[in-house]
Amino acid sequence: MIRNVAGAVLALAGATAAVLSPFRAWYDGRHGRDYALDELFTGVSEAKADLWWSLLLPFAFAALLTLVGLVLRSRLLVALAGLVVLGFTVFWMVRVGQYEGSLTVGGDGTGLGDGVANALGGGILLLLGALVMSGRRRKRERREDRREAEEPRAYAPPAGPDPRATPVSDPYGAPAGDPREASSPGPYDPYDPYGSEPTRTFDVPGQGQGPDRDQGPDQGGPGTGSGTGPR
Repeated sequence: MIRNVAGAVLALAGATAAVLSPFRAWYDGRHGRDYALDELFTGVSEAKADLWWSLLLPFAFAALLTLVGLVLRSRLLVALAGLVVLGFTVFWMVRVGQYEGSLTVGGDGTGLGDGVANALGGGILLLLGALVMSGRRRKRERREDRREAEEPRAYAPPAGPDPRATPVSDPYGAPAGDPREASSPGPYDPYDPYGSEPTRTFDVPGQGQGPDRDQGPDQGGPGTGSGTGPR
């Protein structure tokens, strides 16, 4: 938007300078409106041309192209207007140089006048305006922008390492990276009555041990309640 406004200002300034240039002196005090348009193709003469058949005609056409280009936001039309102004100005300089033998610039009003400078400056401003303008956006681009505005944006996780992949030390358990931590059941794991740990065996004292383990019930020692001890 800002680029289009800035380009429009430059283009309007260039078109205005180009349209006003035929009313200024172009060479030796002779105004641009005095040069007939057909003299650019047949040769320059001293005859005075009609206003609308002078250099004003191509410059007015360039101004019309500029207005249409600004309305349509067409960079191509504005650039074309600048080329028209510069082209006719340079073509006129070639013809006058052939007629006069050379082109001179004098401070006393002789030679090239300020009308030529206005025309050249106007053409350059038109080209700059076309360069600054952003132009019209294509329908496809506008449709994609509208679709992106309507669709919700997907959540993007923050960049960085995955916290789930980084071992965190447990202040109440095994340190981080301990293999026992991986084998210990979690608080929500299903209970396995037959667990994966190896079975442990325990020895019960007093069963099957000692020197009397081979004696029968009738061959017991003292205190067994059997035998021929004193009554």
